[in-house]
Amino acid sequence: MRLRLDPIACAGHGLCADLLPEHVDLDEWGYPLVHPGPVPADVLRRARDAVAACPTLALRLERSERDRSR
Repeated sequence: MRLRLDPIACAGHGLCADLLPEHVDLDEWGYPLVHPGPVPADVLRRARDAVAACPTLALRLERSERDRSR
């Protein structure tokens, strides 16, 4: 699974970075920068919580290409 951000929908609340600091940083204006690559299995539950908590629904989890081929 990978985190994806819709930059148009994002309002820069920063909640995702608070809930998932090892996978999301904030830029100088407070907008999230999502780390590339898959979300580790041990962090996946908190990633789902961050997606669910996003007030503008700008953050989502998607299956990686490898996961789609299964």
